[in-house]
Amino acid sequence: MTRPDVSCSSADRKWIAAYLGGSRWEEEEMAEAIADTRRLFPKPQNLSDAYGPPSNFLEIDVGNPETVGVGRSRFTTYEIRLKTNLPIFKLKESCVRRRYSDFEWLRSELERESKVVVPPLPGKALIRQLPFRGDDGIFDDSFIEERRQGLELFLNKVAGHPLAQNERCLHMFLQEEAVDKNYTPSKIRQA
Repeated sequence: MTRPDVSCSSADRKWIAAYLGGSRWEEEEMAEAIADTRRLFPKPQNLSDAYGPPSNFLEIDVGNPETVGVGRSRFTTYEIRLKTNLPIFKLKESCVRRRYSDFEWLRSELERESKVVVPPLPGKALIRQLPFRGDDGIFDDSFIEERRQGLELFLNKVAGHPLAQNERCLHMFLQEEAVDKNYTPSKIRQA
């Protein structure tokens, strides 16, 4: 066996050999291991690499909540903005509005159709829906903001998963104006 060119000093090799019992073979084995773990030096980064768009990105923002309707038919919708350069998505930018029940539908579809462990949604807040409360219940600004943050976290976890990105229900949810809840489940193929 030939000795590899190793970037450790002879004192280091002697210490390694002494530690391993002084065997020349063990010293050479250790030298090979050290040679295999040398750091690879990447090419120097230029300004366009540092400040240009990342090679793959997926940004999903949930925001601009709007409460619509009156009485018992009142609900809040959230704007979902998607920006990506991932080839699996047909649109590179999209903006749709969804309500909490749409998020519940997406979660149940992903659980049913994919092999992905789907994270939980923020809770339904049943106590906030009780009548005669001193606040606006589920339409209180602080609750809407808390729910918005939870929905954004949920969507980013789900959409960031490579297996979930192949599910048609996720693409429909993120990029189509209306969710067809009678769709035929299928996988998306990369273009």
